[in-house]
Amino acid sequence: MFNNKTTTTEKKSAVEMVNSTNVISKETRIVGDIDAAGNIRIEGQLEGIVQSKTKIVIGESAIIKGNISAPDAEISGKVEGEVFCTGSLYLNKTAVVTGNITTQKLIVENGAVFNGKCQITTSSQSMVVSKSNQSDGEPKKQIASL
Repeated sequence: MFNNKTTTTEKKSAVEMVNSTNVISKETRIVGDIDAAGNIRIEGQLEGIVQSKTKIVIGESAIIKGNISAPDAEISGKVEGEVFCTGSLYLNKTAVVTGNITTQKLIVENGAVFNGKCQITTSSQSMVVSKSNQSDGEPKKQIASL
């Protein structure tokens, strides 16, 4: 009468969970770091480091105060911090980035604002975001060759 078989929705594979998208809505404010295995889209406010193993999308209404690190990223909102992409970084026309960028490929739409230095890397370099023990407390980057 009762069947102990689990449904397909209950049995998500690791690939499906990694390909999922996490959303931080417009009305949300987070103070702290985020480390996501899957995609992440931020429309709200965040103060801290944001890392993803896949893609980060910063929406038009988003305000980020901290570093961003992902293989690919798309920015439409405001970012105060360093941005690290091992793949592509896309700055939409509404993007305002104040901080250094390190990426393999940079696409900038007409109207985007960028104040900082840009370093184009090769695929043989990896980027790690870490916090420094320095007195300013700002997150720092390290670039290591593989």
